[in-house]
Amino acid sequence: MLGRKLDPRHIEAGIGVDTLVDEFLLSYNAARLREACHIYVDKMLQPEVTVGLTISGALTPTGLGHAACVPLVEAGFVDWIVSTGANVYHDMHRSLGLAMYGIAPGADDMRLRRERIIRIYDIVFDQDVLFKTDEFVAEVMKSGELQKRMSTAELHGRLGRYVREREKLLGTSYRSLIGAAWEAGVPLYTSSPGDSSLGMGLAALRLSGYGVGFDPELDVNETAAIVYDAKRSGGRSGVLILGGGSPKNFALQTEPQIQEIYGLDEKGHDYFIQITDARPDTGGLSGATSQEAVTWGKVDPDQLPDTVVCYADTTIALPIMTAYALTKRKPRTRRRLYDRRGEMLARLTEDFRKKQKPR
Repeated sequence: MLGRKLDPRHIEAGIGVDTLVDEFLLSYNAARLREACHIYVDKMLQPEVTVGLTISGALTPTGLGHAACVPLVEAGFVDWIVSTGANVYHDMHRSLGLAMYGIAPGADDMRLRRERIIRIYDIVFDQDVLFKTDEFVAEVMKSGELQKRMSTAELHGRLGRYVREREKLLGTSYRSLIGAAWEAGVPLYTSSPGDSSLGMGLAALRLSGYGVGFDPELDVNETAAIVYDAKRSGGRSGVLILGGGSPKNFALQTEPQIQEIYGLDEKGHDYFIQITDARPDTGGLSGATSQEAVTWGKVDPDQLPDTVVCYADTTIALPIMTAYALTKRKPRTRRRLYDRRGEMLARLTEDFRKKQKPR
């Protein structure tokens, strides 16, 4: 037999997360989670690999932005991020000294509405949390440095600097993902910037005459430039996908963008890990499996053994993966891709223009 012999032993008190993953996640999606941990730690975290992280679903309201994603950023285990705008927005509440609470999921929503309480499944917070966050963001967005159209990475970087300063001023130990990404030089993109409270507030500012705005075309070019630079510099590219949705496709489309739109030679991302509870046969698994992604040029077909889809709840899998990675790997040197966006885009632009046929 070519497989691994399943020869379990008793679970004992005090075992570490590395032992739990390596020796007790044996079959079904537990084994897929073990594979995900191994691919991430043993292959994606090699020094030459540029790692992209995508985030969807209501992940940061749980606190996992601070608890699990920020440690990965600070350890150099994530080089660029694509997130829903909602995850960026809701991760700022605690940075501003605003509280969120856990309850049983069977709450009386009519009563919560009357009492101006917002619910996200088993998380609740006062409606004023939204209003106060909106006020903070609006004041930042009115500043002179933001009165232009820019990539979402630049906008988040500038906003993240203000959020980080507010965290320091309040003396809170909470670290938002947007603030940590800015400090670490990790570009943080939002693939659908209008689909969140951040986009809604920005739209209102535009009606008020302010010039701040998103540049989605620049997002497409910058993210493709990140992947192109990783591969052309002799390195490799990997993506860790939490959930699915627009962030997943936006990160993966960088490869067909390079190959089919720019006409530059490429083969696809080298490593692909997805944690999801969606199914491909209903159309709900956005971008589908790594095997299907090969047909789009998103994943290098020669690297399929280095891909895995784990069908599990991200709020369960992510803490395990984070703890495992921090236990098994020393921090990597930060790439600070945020600071290199212009340089990488210039290189991509030059090669793209060389490929164009003379008119």
